[in-house]
Amino acid sequence: MIADRIETDLIGPLAVPGHVLYGVHTRRAEQNFDVSGLRLKDFPEFIQSMAMVKKAACLANMELGLLSPEKAQAISDACDDIIELKGIEENFPVDMMQGGAGTSTNMNVNEVVTNLALIKLGAKIGDYARLHPNDDVNLSQSTNDVYPTAIRLTVLRACDGLVSAQVNLRDVFRAKALQHANELKVGRTQLQDAVPMTVGQEFGAFAEFIDEDIVQLQSVARLLLEINLGGSAIGTSINVPREFPRIVCGHLSRISGIQLVAARNFIEATSDTGGFVSFSGMLKRIAVKLTKICNDLRLLSSGPLGGLGEIRLPPVQAGSSIMPGKINPVIPEMVNQLSFQVIGHDLTVTLAASAGQLQLNAMEPVIVLNILQSMRLLTRGMRIFKERCVDGIEVDFDRCRALLDQSLVLATPLAKLIGYGKAAELSKRALAGKRTLRQVVEEAGVLLPDQVEHIFGNSAEFAGLPDASPA
Repeated sequence: MIADRIETDLIGPLAVPGHVLYGVHTRRAEQNFDVSGLRLKDFPEFIQSMAMVKKAACLANMELGLLSPEKAQAISDACDDIIELKGIEENFPVDMMQGGAGTSTNMNVNEVVTNLALIKLGAKIGDYARLHPNDDVNLSQSTNDVYPTAIRLTVLRACDGLVSAQVNLRDVFRAKALQHANELKVGRTQLQDAVPMTVGQEFGAFAEFIDEDIVQLQSVARLLLEINLGGSAIGTSINVPREFPRIVCGHLSRISGIQLVAARNFIEATSDTGGFVSFSGMLKRIAVKLTKICNDLRLLSSGPLGGLGEIRLPPVQAGSSIMPGKINPVIPEMVNQLSFQVIGHDLTVTLAASAGQLQLNAMEPVIVLNILQSMRLLTRGMRIFKERCVDGIEVDFDRCRALLDQSLVLATPLAKLIGYGKAAELSKRALAGKRTLRQVVEEAGVLLPDQVEHIFGNSAEFAGLPDASPA
């Protein structure tokens, strides 16, 4: 059992567990903010981004002659250990929801980097006379620029996984659109029969929903490429060499593989959270689209005998503890629920962004927490949705055709030949007599036999659809 060590800060002395790599500031934050149960260690992608920022700052400070090569090498190597997640995640216990505008997260990383570097220098953990969390690891930096830069970097790095999930889901809907390009069914508005369409057109629309969001997401993400690193406290660049912002931005771009740019106005960039609002709004838009798709799939698969029943979703688990044989659309239901959560996260981000006063927004911790949670939910949710549901969707063609034949949707192409009023009259007659529209039209003798076949035949062309193939 390693004895506790005593570290001292502005508040006074405090015991820190002897085996941990963090220090007194992290320990106080651990005690102060034990609220959400979601800790920095639960978001390793954020820890990695913080370490990337620290490494970039270390290299810039060395290049400017502010940090000795020995210290810089130890700090850089320590950052690499964190970036590679070498089993040290437990040393990041700070709650993601914290006061202080992210200072506790910044200091948690500063302290872990320092103690890792001290070990590499052959010194003892906590020997801050040899290497200091503030004076060395946090040199030329402030939480005000480090924390929002790391948020942006984390979100940008997570975008690839999110876009990949979108692309895979879009592609499976596109494949089904092509597969069912000419199979007729009832198109509906306001839950009422409307006009004929094809199964392929319905799936193709789902694919287009997602494709549009891919383009918009990538566009909005570009807002986050502008960083305020080098702005230091409130964007004044106090205690920061003139060349530091340019140099550190170059190092961070190389380390992360993302081409970042320094903000034109550090004061504005430090206090403004508009990019996060726009990005979170885009995540909400994705969630809204997914909700619409899932609602449609649940309606189309309803029944299976007492509902629409036009498609069959893959059965993935028994649906009831009391009703034998019941299968529920559990995957779309799950996606609906995670989408609702994302929509709620967006409201939180909006309120947090609006709560910033003067030169800094102290609510950034809850902004990053909600954006990263939304991205996780959407990325994982779309992957499961594709693999456990959409891949295995089957179309009941007989059911689609039966509902089409029983409906009045072909009254619309019929009206082109006999006029709206006459078509409405025949539709009303068919509905009242519980007969098909084709039967009523044939009895009325308003069309020649070949015209009847043209309207009521079994192809999209006959139904009056000029091009049933998806784009």
